[in-house]
Amino acid sequence: MESEEMSVADARRQFADVLHDAAVRGRITYITNRGRRIAAIVPVPIAEAANQNLDDS
Repeated sequence: MESEEMSVADARRQFADVLHDAAVRGRITYITNRGRRIAAIVPVPIAEAANQNLDDS
């Protein structure tokens, strides 16, 4: 699975492309602030699986 890191500013400018890459290519994009990961944009199946794992805990 592909992944990349992107600053908040770059993610804001390329938001539509980031969403498309998650939905179509299955790419995970880590959003960074001052070089530190603060969030991730992930494909829905990955988010749903993570949520299910939390529910099962």
